[in-house]
Amino acid sequence: MENNNYFNTISPSAKSLLLMKGLTSIPFAREAAELISQGEKYTPTYHDKDLLFCLRTAHFEGRYLSINQLLDGLEIKNILELSSGFSFRGLAAVQNDDVHYIDTDLPDLIETKKMILGKIKGEDFHPKGTLEVLPLNALDEDAFMNIIKRFPEGPIAIINEGLLMYLETDEKEKLGTIIHKVLKQRGGYWITADIYLKDKVLSENVAMNDDLETFLQKHKVEDKKFESFEDAREYFARCGLIVDNEVIIDYREMSAMPHVMEKITPEQLQGMSKSRIEHASWRLKVKE
Repeated sequence: MENNNYFNTISPSAKSLLLMKGLTSIPFAREAAELISQGEKYTPTYHDKDLLFCLRTAHFEGRYLSINQLLDGLEIKNILELSSGFSFRGLAAVQNDDVHYIDTDLPDLIETKKMILGKIKGEDFHPKGTLEVLPLNALDEDAFMNIIKRFPEGPIAIINEGLLMYLETDEKEKLGTIIHKVLKQRGGYWITADIYLKDKVLSENVAMNDDLETFLQKHKVEDKKFESFEDAREYFARCGLIVDNEVIIDYREMSAMPHVMEKITPEQLQGMSKSRIEHASWRLKVKE
């Protein structure tokens, strides 16, 4: 009972995001969503969902898969995930491959995540790799470098899905400098799904009034996005990094898109079709 009550500390925005991901093929998302529902019947269906929910589901499914695409083919056994939230990519990674995966986020979230992980894994989980789940403020250079020391020798893939969009300009610069230092010393890549451009067209054509949107507005996320892809490249260049590969998500392939098309009006579809591509995932390396 005590552990279940502890799940009440999950913020409404984080809970709504996890329940949303439970409808996708993202590994362990369904199990985690059922767990945090705490006795309430979790029904993974789009039947009573609105357009915004379907659009968001397609986006977050695509964002998750884009990181995997950029990891595929890399001969790297050391993986550090920053600001992982309630994503269980590390659990899926060590289940299938002999990798050393360190999953990090802020201390309070990590404690809750450990409880969820313990229940999801059960007693019959026999991983091929090593998973560590540790607290980390990614802007604390000393703590960051101490985490890096936990890895065996060899290059490191540093990954994140959602972090830059919450940082002020000076914080972005600090994070980029720390990551450049790590990659310069160890070799490897920074894979980020945080290449978001400011986009007013979508917000003007789709009403957003849920917990997640309230959270984004509170943290002024729209103001912290990049002005353009060139703006993003210039940021990484200042940090000594260049783009090695990129993925622009084809949302038409996401599982939620048939549900989007059922709910969208012709006017909304026309307005969104005029919007520029406003998100990409990049793999970066040290500029020689």
